Amino acid sequence: MKVGVLALQGAFAAHSSVLEQLGVATTEVRLAEQLADVDALVLPGGESTTISMIAQRTGLWDPLNAFVRSGRPVLGTCAGLILLAAEVLDGRSDQTSLGALDVSVRRNAFGRQLASFEMDVPVVGLDEPFHAVCIRAPAVERLGDGVEVLAEVDGHPALVRQGAMMGAIFHPELADDPRLHELFLAG
Repeated sequence: MKVGVLALQGAFAAHSSVLEQLGVATTEVRLAEQLADVDALVLPGGESTTISMIAQRTGLWDPLNAFVRSGRPVLGTCAGLILLAAEVLDGRSDQTSLGALDVSVRRNAFGRQLASFEMDVPVVGLDEPFHAVCIRAPAVERLGDGVEVLAEVDGHPALVRQGAMMGAIFHPELADDPRLHELFLAG
């Protein structure tokens, strides 16, 4: 298996590092043709509007949209979750999402940078809680049919799965714990 990590902006290098520690081949995706060479994809945290604008400007947006709708595994973390969401409740007027994951999200729902936090959360499929690093985290405010909640933070969905897609409000690549990436790869 080869996993692509969208490398336009944000925490892509940390995701690649975790996956490589698991013995998974990775490639940084910056061009449409690089998507043809991967079996799964990670959409990292960063700034969702910036990532979408770069993807559109470089011609990557439509191939990215096709990939996430192909049924292949996709993990979106923080900004990546916002990019996957069917609805962004408080996005900028020029913000675009892929609309592939049937959730509504609110950007920076837990507050600005100074309100960032960390906490251990139980995750369905993991024996021990996972250390969730939430940096300007979005909140999932609506779940569509078929969206499963795998973890919660303060009573709000924090990790969701719909088919082969997973979305997290937190940054698993910063937790020094590869179990969430393993859970993603296991399907």
